[in-house]
Amino acid sequence: MKNKFGFILIKPQLGENIGACARSMKNFGFKNLNIVSPKFSFPNHKTKVTSVGAFDVVNKTKVFKNTKDAINPFDIVFSFSARKRDINKKNISIKDLKDIINNKKKTRFGFMFGPEASGLSNQDLAYSNYIIQIPTIKRFKSLNLSHAVTIVCYEIFKIINKKFFNNKSINLKTSSKFKISALVNHLVNLLEKKDFFIPKEKKQSMLLNINNLIYRFEPNDKELRILASIISSLSKNNS
Repeated sequence: MKNKFGFILIKPQLGENIGACARSMKNFGFKNLNIVSPKFSFPNHKTKVTSVGAFDVVNKTKVFKNTKDAINPFDIVFSFSARKRDINKKNISIKDLKDIINNKKKTRFGFMFGPEASGLSNQDLAYSNYIIQIPTIKRFKSLNLSHAVTIVCYEIFKIINKKFFNNKSINLKTSSKFKISALVNHLVNLLEKKDFFIPKEKKQSMLLNINNLIYRFEPNDKELRILASIISSLSKNNS
């Protein structure tokens, strides 16, 4: 399924950014990378060094002379831009992206990113179906190319690997209030022996705080036994 997703980098300027993109792609199981007119001889030494083991992604990367050829393998192309453009394209959110991918099972999707310094041109954006702006603070919207690719890889990974994110921890039965009451009574008895409730006129307020603290817990029986043992042990050590 991951083979139907591909990444298109338009006129990348730094070899190390391409290597970092390849690394992120491999982290999340993607391998289709197209590059348009890189500003250096691809791949260079920095590309390979920063790919850190994603040599297969780098070696299989296809280089094109123009954007139109680079997007040909895809049915729908999403462009990423840090700012709104004066162009007749639908701007969508990451949530919208999720809905589109889920609703179009047999579609090949391309994700297009622009040069580090200037981003995608309006001419490049014209080839896309949708424009997506990755949410950031308003004062500093520009993301590093490899960081933007990493975010998108992660978001797609979440969409197609729901099982990794839906697994819940083992649901251990919460101890009854009866058992919690027994623990509180045990604690209060020990505290009274140590003359903890001084001055006496504040005892009720202190008991209220103890109850508020312990009764809001949702421990299982094992945790409750451990807590009772700790309380008892501390009492013995201080006697």
